[in-house]
Amino acid sequence: MADEAALLIADVYEAAGALRRLGERTAGAEGLTQARWQVLSAASEEPLTVPQAARRLGVSRQNVQRVANDLVELRLAAYVPNPDHRGSPLLTLTPSGTDALARVTARSEQLHRTLFAAIPEEEIHTTRASLRRLLAELDRHEGTAGKR
Repeated sequence: MADEAALLIADVYEAAGALRRLGERTAGAEGLTQARWQVLSAASEEPLTVPQAARRLGVSRQNVQRVANDLVELRLAAYVPNPDHRGSPLLTLTPSGTDALARVTARSEQLHRTLFAAIPEEEIHTTRASLRRLLAELDRHEGTAGKR
């Protein structure tokens, strides 16, 4: 069991690395980085503060702040006043940001269809369910349930 668990962890890391590289290429084809794509996506449903976006993405506030500032400079996002906290503005997408996100999302969806075409839907579902159980156990072990 321990050997299989170690091999699973190695496989997850390998898959994560390959998916990050694929995400960078996908985002790059639309003139974005994967980090910019992720921040645009995080703020797409509703305006968020930088700390809220960082929590949602599971990364540092400083990294999101840098990326958010880049997005604002590129006019893909804007800071708007936050009625709940004057010192922490909300990040929102501009129309150009919404268009950029839609383009990279469509490219990604097509790529996913191609990538997963040879894997039966039930196998994808089962794998995802197993990963969700692993994540729940990791949360329980770290005492962070519900924080991801």
